[in-house]
Amino acid sequence: MAKSPGCNKCNEITEASTRDLLNQDLAKQVRTAYDRIESRGMAACLFGSGGTCCRNCNMGPCQIIEGVESMIGVCGATADTVAARNFARTIAAGAAAHTDHAREMVRGFIATAKGETPHEIKDVEKLHKIAELYEIEIEGRDKNEIALELGEKALAEFGSQDESFLTMTKRAPQKQQDQWKRNGITPRGVDREVVEMMHRTHMGVDQDHKNIMMQGARCSLSDGWGSSMLSTELTDIMFGTPVPKRSIIDLGVLREDMVNVTVHGHEPLLAESLCLVAEDDEIVALAKKVGAKGINLAGVCCTGNEILMRHGVPVAGSFIQQEMVLATGAVEAMVVDVQCVMQSLPQVVKSMHTDIITTNYRAKMPDAIHIQFEEHDSYNSAKAILKHAINNFKKRGEHYIPKDHKLDIVVGFSHETINYMLGGRFRGSYRPLNDNIINGRIRGVAAIVGCEHYKLSDDAHVTIAKELIKNNVLVLATGCAAQALGRRGLMTPEAAAEFAGPGLAEVCETVGMPPVLHVGSCVDNSRLLIALTEMVKEGGLGDDITELPAVGTAPLWMSEKAVAIGQYFVSSGAHVIFQDLPIEGSKVFTEYLKEGMKEVFGAGWDTESDPLKLAKKMIAAIDGKREALGINKKQDRVLYDMAMRRDLESKSLPGAGCGGGGESH
Repeated sequence: MAKSPGCNKCNEITEASTRDLLNQDLAKQVRTAYDRIESRGMAACLFGSGGTCCRNCNMGPCQIIEGVESMIGVCGATADTVAARNFARTIAAGAAAHTDHAREMVRGFIATAKGETPHEIKDVEKLHKIAELYEIEIEGRDKNEIALELGEKALAEFGSQDESFLTMTKRAPQKQQDQWKRNGITPRGVDREVVEMMHRTHMGVDQDHKNIMMQGARCSLSDGWGSSMLSTELTDIMFGTPVPKRSIIDLGVLREDMVNVTVHGHEPLLAESLCLVAEDDEIVALAKKVGAKGINLAGVCCTGNEILMRHGVPVAGSFIQQEMVLATGAVEAMVVDVQCVMQSLPQVVKSMHTDIITTNYRAKMPDAIHIQFEEHDSYNSAKAILKHAINNFKKRGEHYIPKDHKLDIVVGFSHETINYMLGGRFRGSYRPLNDNIINGRIRGVAAIVGCEHYKLSDDAHVTIAKELIKNNVLVLATGCAAQALGRRGLMTPEAAAEFAGPGLAEVCETVGMPPVLHVGSCVDNSRLLIALTEMVKEGGLGDDITELPAVGTAPLWMSEKAVAIGQYFVSSGAHVIFQDLPIEGSKVFTEYLKEGMKEVFGAGWDTESDPLKLAKKMIAAIDGKREALGINKKQDRVLYDMAMRRDLESKSLPGAGCGGGGESH
């Protein structure tokens, strides 16, 4: 279906670069998700949307209406049971995606420790810290020897079967650990929890929605405090913990004079290898031989976030822009691995010179070229991929790069970076953050995470973020949500003066940080768990995560991973609000997720379709926590004299402090 500048769907798009591209003759010849939605001509299934369609056996499918005797399952399954099973299976699928990703990272980490990859152990300080958590001796040992033992212990946790908890859960506040143990949901082996979740939701097994969700919670914890946290920490150790970097984002990062290679997916091993090889003398010479200045790597989706944070590699687009990146006609190859890759991509480039290159045996697609990425020969694998892309450069035909659409972005806010920025290298601490929440300059902390999709307005993320920061709420963002906010100019220090409330703006100006912090890819939401834990440890804001003035949202969630993430935050004591969830077909189950879970975890789910109302709900949740802590009134500014500073220092933990200035910040 050809597009026109006046088509209804185009008029609903608020992303300037996408609108610009879709109005070009070249893009009008390409069929994308916008066209497919417009031409579907049918609404989403109400039973599926409400979570009450059951396909777990061959007696159905059963479409269930709560309270109608004739509309329960053939086996007698009720709406609350079916909705709980479907929701729990979504959690299991999302956790499995993170788990398989993490397993590959651990295997790559082990191979690197053995010297079998071109990579190296870069962050030795973090290596030692995590090794000590695993009770690994570090004194007098080579970094690769320590890393090998750490990798092998980490890999063993995927298949652990006993009742001992996953090592990373020891980092959680003690109250959280005690609550998990009391409810029998301390995660065991990472794989075990996914398998048990799938078993318990099989026909005729667990038929109590509360009991089903206890395993759903356990499964989610094995992701957040297990596989995702392992992946993030080992990736940092191997490739370097992110530090603040300036880069650029949006479709305009593509280059006329270079071989454009976009890397899309989620596993950093592939992208890191491509970054190395893109600077190889042989590859650069081959690019120049065909008339290009070199290789222009650009990220898409969460792989883009990974290399953006560590190398400053620009990001061309997020999930909903992957087809737009190709519709420019300026990309020589899009290299993909796993997760969030649309099957439509080869069809988008059917009449172009662009190749879609799959690299993972788990994820092939019709009409794409497959070049298997081999971990143990990653350099040569990456070389083969880039050589293929270089050969396409001279074939580039009609194309359009929206050159005016690229924005500055500051990224790289790991937990360690936040700690350092607030307190300085020798006095790193979350104390200034806690103090500014207590004194009211910062109202609280909000996480905006997850995906993007086409069902709801594509400016939902920015509407929510602007309302939050205007009300002095510090925002931490991950995944495609982070990219969406970066494209709207909210991830530079300068944005604080324009968009943030006076208290948050003052803190951002003092520290030199944006009001919205880019924290990483979707797997890096585990960084947020550590940040929340550090806030608890620093003191003054309660003694577990449930008491913190903090809340999360994944408003435009698309994949099952987002639900797994949401549940591991709820299971850890953090309130979460989405725009929609497939649960409304059961009032009983909906009530349990929204209210019943609070009795178990001190936090629950909520939904709100309107972005502005959602933001206000987040602010209300933060204010409720402030009220409970007794810090709801803004305190006066205090000018510290030397005696007060000495007193503060004597009461602080080692390394704590504001790190300079004459006033409290």
